[in-house]
Amino acid sequence: MFNKILIANRGEIACRVIKTARKMGIKTVAVYSDADREARHVRLADEAVHIGAAPSRESYLRADRIIEACQRTGAQAVHPGYGFLSENEQFAREVEEAGIVFIGPKHASIAAMGDKIASKRLAKEAGVSTIPGWNEAIESPERAVAIARDIGYPVMIKASAGGGGKGLRVAYDDKQAFEGFSSCQSEARNSFGDDRVFIEKFVEEPRHIEIQVLGDAQGNVIYLNERECSIQRRHQKVIEEAPSPFISDATRRAMGEQAVALAKAVNYQSAGTVEFVVGKDQSFYFLEMNTRLQVEHPVTECITGLDLVELMIRVAAGEPLPLNQSDVKRNGWAMECRINAEDPFRGFLPSTGRLVRFQTPRETLFAGGGEPGEAVPEGGVRVDTGVVEGGEIPMYYDSMIAKLIVHGRDRQDAIARMREALNGFVIRGISSNVPFQAALLAHPQFQAGQFNTGFIAEHYGQGFRAEDVAHPDPAFLLALAAYVNRRALQRSAGITGQLRGHEFKVGTDFVVVQLAPDGAHRRHPVRVTDFQAVSGSSVVEIEGRRFEICSQWHLGAARIRGTVDGRPFTAQVERGLPRHPLGIAISHDGSRLEALVLTPRTAELHALMPHKAPPDLSRFLLSPMPGLLVDLAVQPGQKVQAGERLAVIEAMKMENVLFAAADGVVSRLLATRGESLAVDQAILEFE
Repeated sequence: MFNKILIANRGEIACRVIKTARKMGIKTVAVYSDADREARHVRLADEAVHIGAAPSRESYLRADRIIEACQRTGAQAVHPGYGFLSENEQFAREVEEAGIVFIGPKHASIAAMGDKIASKRLAKEAGVSTIPGWNEAIESPERAVAIARDIGYPVMIKASAGGGGKGLRVAYDDKQAFEGFSSCQSEARNSFGDDRVFIEKFVEEPRHIEIQVLGDAQGNVIYLNERECSIQRRHQKVIEEAPSPFISDATRRAMGEQAVALAKAVNYQSAGTVEFVVGKDQSFYFLEMNTRLQVEHPVTECITGLDLVELMIRVAAGEPLPLNQSDVKRNGWAMECRINAEDPFRGFLPSTGRLVRFQTPRETLFAGGGEPGEAVPEGGVRVDTGVVEGGEIPMYYDSMIAKLIVHGRDRQDAIARMREALNGFVIRGISSNVPFQAALLAHPQFQAGQFNTGFIAEHYGQGFRAEDVAHPDPAFLLALAAYVNRRALQRSAGITGQLRGHEFKVGTDFVVVQLAPDGAHRRHPVRVTDFQAVSGSSVVEIEGRRFEICSQWHLGAARIRGTVDGRPFTAQVERGLPRHPLGIAISHDGSRLEALVLTPRTAELHALMPHKAPPDLSRFLLSPMPGLLVDLAVQPGQKVQAGERLAVIEAMKMENVLFAAADGVVSRLLATRGESLAVDQAILEFE
């Protein structure tokens, strides 16, 4: 076994590998860029080596500096994590040639699976189901019908030069195939000047399901069940779960056996994932193989009780797998939500900056689990993260700041645990996708397991809005705001040294003013009675409802835990809002209530206050996200037309091009190329 390993990565995966290495008694070396000097993975490791500037191409993608760091620190092996150089065949070869062990598959296996065309050919040779198709140009509609019959309906007829939906038809019978071929060919000739057309199987209502495999140097390969990864936004996974609520035991076994056959065909020695697209009839076809540890590996760990990072390290050290296929468990249900630094209400644009507050739900599961064959504990919460409160979210890397994982008895239990855990995940200073995750978990079709890869595009195709998060009981949020206000007033009433006869007295009648950006505030009379300062219990009556709330919440705490009518709840509290210093914000189940809790007389006076309209900023081009201004395409005095390119902002591997919304003349530039911008910062002004 190794004495010391280097982790060629950053963020949560680097911290995850360090946890297991520490458990195994192995010393760790972290590498870091200029942007990560104070990062959590640097603090957790036994040693840390600086490898370059903030951009990944000057640090985490520099294979030479990583190998040099290994040699300098005496690290015997490298764990690449995921992303960066994890699937780089050249890096794996150079590590091996330097006499260092690569904790992953051999470079030949990476190369074999890295080429999409070659990997599909290999998969076919290994007996793995691949999407049937005819990849040569088809000469006539009659030939197209014959090919379609051979493949099996439905089929997709596609122009070789197609794009933008042109030159594409789906056919369910001979007539549609005949007509579809002719129209596709004509459309392609007119649109692209290229009338070549080919055909492949059309997978209806596709799901993205992957099989976790594990191989050793002795030729043993096993599969560790499947993961359901169909909830995706722009091909990026959002929620993963294991097992899948869709496939049968027979399909699971068939997929697993094919994944093992493919892994054996390339002499696979590590953890890897074989990805499949699965149709609504449970037909499945090979997509690709990821020759690394997956982001979503924790859900597999939860249902099997295995530590995949430990098994990768042991296999790399030459040890055989400590279990056979028959030893693989499948207990309970696990889910993972990717917590990203992005603003779902602004088109999921990246959100960078300082984590003013970062409090995760209480963890009850260790990253990895126990020993092979041990019983898997049911229920629990796990958080894999690479950030800490007060830390900075840099603009140079991807947007994921944490993974929230839960394990439950069954799928409904896992969903309930995840919703409660999201309620307790406190993130302040930057925006996060927690409200979006809460909305997905609450969606009836998700809860029923009826979804495919088009789920988010179908239901949130026009973007995500606050109205998309409908709280199941809005009156509870109002009652909780009144309760929080009553607890705060109790502190004022208990201050010593008050003038006798003029002590601060707390009444029972209040008005919760539900704040709206346009000033159309709604007012809700409320009574708060039976307040007990020690136990924290109180009765709140609002809109004909009666809530018995009990909590030990104290001023300044971002989370409030307690019971309402005897049922436990977790919510978040903010006192003091940017536009309303006396305001209270309550967040629960993805919904957010901003309110003022006032005495009846104060509420009357507040209703007479004029609404201050926000300033007109239409003359300015504002930055929609924090990022680096990499290009300014205009000059003062320049006339621009609607749709003309104005500027480019880069953040978290994304380039965002800003276009003119209307015709105009540039008056002055307010930012310079290379400047770091804040959200809503003015870039230029129009006349």
